[in-house]
Amino acid sequence: MSRIDETKDFIPVRIAVLTVSDTRTAADDRSGDTLVERLTAAGHVLAARGIVPDDRATIASQLRQWIADDQIDVILTTGGTGLTGRDVTVEAHRDVYEKEIEAFGTVFTIVSMQKIGTSAVQSRACGGVAGGTYLFALPGSPGACRDAWDEILRWQLDFRHRPCNFVEIFPRLDEHRRRK
Repeated sequence: MSRIDETKDFIPVRIAVLTVSDTRTAADDRSGDTLVERLTAAGHVLAARGIVPDDRATIASQLRQWIADDQIDVILTTGGTGLTGRDVTVEAHRDVYEKEIEAFGTVFTIVSMQKIGTSAVQSRACGGVAGGTYLFALPGSPGACRDAWDEILRWQLDFRHRPCNFVEIFPRLDEHRRRK
């Protein structure tokens, strides 16, 4: 049901990719690689990339640093959305959100159900907004990153997508800060 309005110009979005893992390195970060490949192929800009351990304070600190960076519009994290004791990415995201995009997790679950059935209940993918920046926490598998990008983010981060998209409301995300 995604529709692109070809009369509008594509607007590249500046996206940071953060992998959350105690074991991944730049050499074997397949999920981060998947996101970078997809976002750049779509015409967006890789604004930053990093890897941090599964530590709530460290994750939240990196998110805040990138939220404060005017050269980053969107932050995608991969990893740490499961149910184990070390999976704290969702909590770190919620530590920084001003508003949560509840439907992102719901739509991600619907997409996942089509691929992995009821195992989709084990993901806690989430999205939100803070400081005029969109943040999305994705599971740590390349397949889940592909699904999130191909089925949701690719469309919502394209200004031409109709009937609506995240890009067209960028200017209004922090309007509450401009009020007197």
